[in-house]
Amino acid sequence: MSRTVVSAESVEKIVQTSAGELVILDGIDLEINQGETVAVVGASGSGKTTLLGILAGLDTATAGAVKLLDSNLTDLDEEARALVRGQHVGFVFQSFQLLASLTALENVMLPVELRGDTMAQSQARELLEKVGLADRLDHYPRQLSGGEQQRVAIARAFASNPTVLFADEPTGNLDTQTGELICQLLFDLNTEFGTTLVMVTHDLGLAARCGRTIAISGGRIVPSQSNEAAK
Repeated sequence: MSRTVVSAESVEKIVQTSAGELVILDGIDLEINQGETVAVVGASGSGKTTLLGILAGLDTATAGAVKLLDSNLTDLDEEARALVRGQHVGFVFQSFQLLASLTALENVMLPVELRGDTMAQSQARELLEKVGLADRLDHYPRQLSGGEQQRVAIARAFASNPTVLFADEPTGNLDTQTGELICQLLFDLNTEFGTTLVMVTHDLGLAARCGRTIAISGGRIVPSQSNEAAK
């Protein structure tokens, strides 16, 4: 039986606006098991990115419980959540989020160094070779194309060997052909590392490549079937 690595129970997210309360998430219940690939889809404003942030411990729920492995994120302060993220979570964002003052190699080394791993440089080199950037180690983000920057971001995400990788529109800023290459790379590395992948995407073709799709509409989960059953 697979271990549950991420779960949400009766999760709500409500923010105060000048017009009153805005309900972003309303009664979210889900479980994601070890090794799953899960796509979270929905229209703009449906709450999918907010949900991803709460599951990853980057944001907090107004009500409900969120568990990441053995940690109840709801009970933790930001410092403790950051510790859990550093130990178990990798991220790939639409906007790459690379540090402009660091080379590709240094960007990938950063999360490994923060964990105190003395093998940070050799690990980073190996990952950059895996994503096809062996000749770009000393290049800064401004010297790389969008696709190359996202490959650096993917290498950085896997550098700490995360239990769960959260990806927010990983191909959103890329052209179709580059996006397809990035997707393949993401799935290949995910299989190699045995990571659980949770990905927000508006691309239904990309979502269909995941084992399961969670559709969000108006802050609620829409009942759906596994992608394998749909094929």
